[in-house]
Amino acid sequence: MNHSDIDKLVNNFIVDTARGPVDKRVQQVVVRLVGDLFKAIEDLDLQPSEVWKGIEFLAEAGARHELGLLAPGLGLERFLDIRADEAEARAGLTGGTPRTIEGPLYVAGAPVSQGFARLDDGSEEKDAEPLFMQGTVYGADGKPVPNATVEVWHANLMGNYSFFDKTQSPFNLRRTIVTDARGRYQFRSIVPMGYGCPPDGSTQQLLDKLGRHGRRPAHIHFFVTAPGQRKLTTQINIDGDEYLWDDFAFASREGLVPKVTHVTDAAEIARRETGKPFASIDFDFHLLADKPNAPAAEVERSRAAA
Repeated sequence: MNHSDIDKLVNNFIVDTARGPVDKRVQQVVVRLVGDLFKAIEDLDLQPSEVWKGIEFLAEAGARHELGLLAPGLGLERFLDIRADEAEARAGLTGGTPRTIEGPLYVAGAPVSQGFARLDDGSEEKDAEPLFMQGTVYGADGKPVPNATVEVWHANLMGNYSFFDKTQSPFNLRRTIVTDARGRYQFRSIVPMGYGCPPDGSTQQLLDKLGRHGRRPAHIHFFVTAPGQRKLTTQINIDGDEYLWDDFAFASREGLVPKVTHVTDAAEIARRETGKPFASIDFDFHLLADKPNAPAAEVERSRAAA
């Protein structure tokens, strides 16, 4: 079939069969996606067994709760960020801290601390390198923002996240920090490890067929919000990681790889009460002003909460 015939067929299936109220936006999207799928089946000569295997793959990925992992692995989440960057630029919003993907492992409701928080519960203290990270949240006017909210979360030494990993204590390596009067935040934690897709999972199964690995570099996630400023969704990567610029989720960006200082000075070790050398990262967040003509900064999606 040629593409015009497919378009007519899809309209017959989706549009002409409507008998009740129609959500025009949903109809528009379904017609486009189904039409593109039919055209791909025709152009690639996909056989019925291949089509049904694809449906089974998506069903299994959904049952395993891996669609949120598959989206970044195929570049979909990065593509949405590229479009968001372009939309902000058209609205005259540039120069802030780069955004990057949220990923599927945020959990709402982390304990709130003022200015400083300790993220780790101490269970991996023996094997981990302690980490102190600190900086200032700046508004679009270049001034520090008191009482900004910095939500932070990252993986443990096994590359696992609390809540999803039931062996960890609740909210381990997750906190919400409210900046002090100078717009400053600081936390103590451990240097995280990167992780890989579940080796027996749907995402890795597809990546294997594409000849791709499923590894992410070590990283730390952030949501940063303040009144009058656009919400920032971002993450920093730990410099020196093997997969720093080979992230299967395409989240590594210039400007999000701060210097990691490894502190060995005995006086500093004593002052920080770590008992051993530790890592330190300085990183400031620069927010953009919220404007009426700007695209929405809050992404509506299903998220875990505890």
